[in-house]
Parts: sequence; C-alpha cells; structure tokens
Amino acid sequence: MRTLRLLDLTLPFPVENLALDEVLLEELDERGGDPTLRFWESDRLFVVLGRASRAADDVDFSACEEDSIPILRRASGGGTVLQGPGCLSYAFVLPLDWHPDLASIRTTNRFVLERIAETLRRWEPTTGFQGISDLALGNNKISGNAQRRTRNALLFHGTILHGMRAGLITQYLKHPTRQPDYRSDRPHRTFLDTINIAPQFIKQAIATAWNAEPTNCEWPTAHMPRTIATILARSREEL
Repeated sequence: MRTLRLLDLTLPFPVENLALDEVLLEELDERGGDPTLRFWESDRLFVVLGRASRAADDVDFSACEEDSIPILRRASGGGTVLQGPGCLSYAFVLPLDWHPDLASIRTTNRFVLERIAETLRRWEPTTGFQGISDLALGNNKISGNAQRRTRNALLFHGTILHGMRAGLITQYLKHPTRQPDYRSDRPHRTFLDTINIAPQFIKQAIATAWNAEPTNCEWPTAHMPRTIATILARSREEL
C-alpha cells in the first residue's frame, strides 16, 4: 500500500480548519504530490452546513446566536453537523487514480468507510457502514462523511463522535428533513451515539490501517487567506 502523509493539526479557529482541508485538496489537484490523511478536533463548538444544506431547515438560529455558535458552510456535500470537543475530524486527500474504487462517490464511500469500520471493530464489534456515508454502532450513528471531487483529486472528510453527546447536538440542530432509511425518523437523542475510545487511539489505528506516516514536508499556507474569505462569504449567503 502506498504511504499517505499524516498531518495531525488543529488550527485555532473553525474556519481555518475547514479551509485547510480545502487547500490541501487544491494543492493536490493543481500541483500533484502525495496523498494526505489529516486529523483535527476543534476546542470550540460550531455548526457546519453541507454544500447544498438549507440552514433554515437544519439549524436553531436562536440557540446558536444566544451561545455565539458560528455557522459555516463547507465545500463538500453531506448534511449539517455540530463540531467541537468530543468530535474527531479526519480528512483524506487523494488523487483520483490512487485506487480504482475512487472512481465514483458511492464506491469511494464504501472503500473508505469499510476500512475505517474494520479498524474500529477491535473496540466496537458492531461498527459498520450504514446509509449512504455513515458509520454506526449497530443502527446508531457515530460518524457522518462527505466528499468534494475535483478534476484530479478528492477530499473525503468526516467526523467520529467519541465524546460529544446527542443532547448537545439537539440544542443547536433541528430534526433533519432528509435522513437515511436506517434512522427511522428517530430524534438525535436516540439516533446518535459515541464510540468509547480515546481519540489518540482512534487516530493511531486509522493511520496504521492507511499506512499514514508523519513527514517533514511544509504544508500549504499561501492560499489559506483566500480560502478562508471564500468560506466566510458562502457562509453568509443564507444567514
């Protein structure tokens, strides 16, 4: 298996963390280079909308405003999520020719998530791929994922709930209008779960499964201000 660059880096502000995922994709798409696996976990809460999500459908604006919870929009698809402490984020940035299963959205979801599920089964044997792009313990979701695909590369990123309780998510997110069949219209409190593993063990296990190793390469920073500005602009469009 080819080696991935491992980047375990959380930047100070939520928008910076979203921007770095996009900048890594842009770098690989335009200039080539090595595929990357990144981990990060914000120390503050924020809401992230998918590219086509409707904020009015998904977000409790009053609660977010009262608690100063930022609402941002990422470039990838997928649904609206709450991120912050207890929510480990990961991102795979891969060239499209890295593996045959990266040819489509559906095969990429299965290729990535089945391998992560297999890794987590050492602690939670019921971990599995559910819906379109979820990981679950049985029928309780612990991970949502999304993709952004460009001409030559893709960004596959997601979250793993290891400490963020469903009750907190209920404070800021409404019951979704779109949902996978396996949810069966359950509220956040009975649909979402956490995996009882310390994040450092999750990161180590996933990195090992994907042959990801730290390197001394410099990480792209030149395009960060532009990308941050783009994220802020698209986040204001519907708010």
